[in-house]
Amino acid sequence: MEARQIIYHDKQKHALELLSYESPIAQVLYGGGVFSGKSFLGCDWQIKRRLKYPGTKGLIGRAELKKLRLSTMQTFFELCTLHGLKPNVHYTYNGQDHVIKWYNGSQTILMDLADMPSDPDFQRFGSIEITDYFVDEVAEVSKRCIDILQSRVRYKLINDRPKGLMTCNPSKGWLYNDFYYANLKGELRNDRAFVQALPTDNPYISQTYLENLQKLPEYDRKRLLEGNWEFDDDSDKLFNTENLLRMFRNEVINEGKKYITADIARFGKDRTIICVWEGLTIIDIIELNRAAIDEVVNKIRVVMKEHSILLQNVIADEDGIGAGAVDYLKCVGFQNGSKPKHPQYQNLKSECYYKLAQYVEENKVTILSSTRKEQIVRELEMIKRHRADVDGKLQVTPKDVIKNREGISPDVADAIMMRMYFELNPSYGQYVVG
Repeated sequence: MEARQIIYHDKQKHALELLSYESPIAQVLYGGGVFSGKSFLGCDWQIKRRLKYPGTKGLIGRAELKKLRLSTMQTFFELCTLHGLKPNVHYTYNGQDHVIKWYNGSQTILMDLADMPSDPDFQRFGSIEITDYFVDEVAEVSKRCIDILQSRVRYKLINDRPKGLMTCNPSKGWLYNDFYYANLKGELRNDRAFVQALPTDNPYISQTYLENLQKLPEYDRKRLLEGNWEFDDDSDKLFNTENLLRMFRNEVINEGKKYITADIARFGKDRTIICVWEGLTIIDIIELNRAAIDEVVNKIRVVMKEHSILLQNVIADEDGIGAGAVDYLKCVGFQNGSKPKHPQYQNLKSECYYKLAQYVEENKVTILSSTRKEQIVRELEMIKRHRADVDGKLQVTPKDVIKNREGISPDVADAIMMRMYFELNPSYGQYVVG
């Protein structure tokens, strides 16, 4: 059996070099525009891996199995034909268990990778062990899913190196943070690579198709033709980027009372963020990583003393282990899901975020230091209007959903948001004995 020659363009060749067994790269993200040969690359790579390395196992996945079968696998089987591979001779496909078995003992497993409430830990992966994987349209798949999938790449590894290829169009989720932005800043993990591929990189694309892409609405054209990861026209965003950038200036607003707002790490997994305020200006941000409750409490007490901050002007997240800090300090406890001040909001957290968005738009909040500018802007841009529930109340996307979608937790944003509690309850301190 002799495979027919497949011609790759330069970006595809680069991705294949990164995926070779000589390369130390474990994960490659390829894409950035439509018709850049994403599915073609992934399917052909998987076919050739199974043929070259007998007895190995590959996985091809997408968020929905139906889309995988109707789209990605159509390309897969077309490539099989181009390579002269015949069904029931060189491979068999079982549509019941979604496994392709090759004549040399290799296997290709097809799987849906969507998050399911009934299977939050992806138990459906079972005891699966694979040699490599290809995930098409990975922007539809959660970071947690990919992390778990990556942990299963341990079967008959070639040169003892796991390999995974993911393809996508630009998105503002976890791929933006972990690949595009990290690559832009020169901070991409040394076992990862990002290959930006556009329609114009594909010499086989028709001029008519390019002309049709040029006619798309601006948002779609920027993403799909130009591969612009920064272009964002998300109507659900609560904060305008220009307004957020305007906060970073050397101006103290509403001098007088000082406050502390603290987002406490949950079960030691996240960061503890402590914001120090003078009026509506953040004058300092302190970060503690995996700190014990007594360490957090002692740090807040030190900051209170340094800045002469009254106990009634200290608020900390009371959800999770934050309740312990609140008990020790006897400060104000912030419960995200508690009753809002006004009935049009789903909960207190949602109302505070909407209030913060109003203040930012009205230029009422400033941040003196710019060392965390990019981080704060990114985190606040993650906060979006959540779909109204049956009674139509205003709400924001839950933190766990954001972390799952974006790959990072908006801890600094939450600490900033809690300052609005005192704006919603301006007379609170008059009735509290410190």
